[in-house]
Amino acid sequence: MLNEADLQVSTLLKKVSRDGFAFAAADSMRPLLVSTGDLSDWAAFVDSWNFLEPDPYLAAKGRFRRRRHATFSATAQGPMVPEPHQAHFQALQYNALQGDIQRWFEPMSAAVVAGPTLRTILKFCNEFFSSLASPAPRWHIEVHQFRIEATAGVAGEPTPEGSHRDGVDYVLVLLVNRHNIASGTTTIHAPDGRLLGEFTLARPLDAALIHDPRVFHGVTPVMPLVADEPAFRDVLVVTFRAAPP
Repeated sequence: MLNEADLQVSTLLKKVSRDGFAFAAADSMRPLLVSTGDLSDWAAFVDSWNFLEPDPYLAAKGRFRRRRHATFSATAQGPMVPEPHQAHFQALQYNALQGDIQRWFEPMSAAVVAGPTLRTILKFCNEFFSSLASPAPRWHIEVHQFRIEATAGVAGEPTPEGSHRDGVDYVLVLLVNRHNIASGTTTIHAPDGRLLGEFTLARPLDAALIHDPRVFHGVTPVMPLVADEPAFRDVLVVTFRAAPP
């Protein structure tokens, strides 16, 4: 007999297979992660977003966000292997704003990369996405820490490139924290632009699971609720792409 975690995973797998995406609320996502591993350094994991660096490539376009980046590899269901720090690259067809360039971001801290929370999240992703792929390949995995900040009169843009695909196979978007912001609604679209779904990642561990080749995704701009207080949206984005043979 399947336990509760297995039933939850089965439901999410069916949704992603059927629709190309699924929303997993924190109340569901936390026990799934805990059944996979350990979140004992969650407080330090959340605090690490306070030490992200500005995205210099986006600043050149007159926009602002903070981020760090790391790369891993893994076989299906296998251990996560940290790879040497490397550039993030997206083809122009997937990122009209910043495509066809190698973008070097500051690396994620060694403590975050080695910490139990990130390893648990990556293990869950590997098990989940490998279950959807047939046959499951060797994975190229990229992990992005993002902080989108908003100020009075200037909206924060979580997806300045607009509704888009990432050019990978699967994507996890996990809310880590949000403070003093309104909106930030995730929208899912068919390739022809039809709206397929929308939801707001409102609580830590709310998550979106996306089959990237099938759907486009975006997030509406965020504005501060109280003008003179810090306002930000912190997310972890994990992408899985089949590595070349």
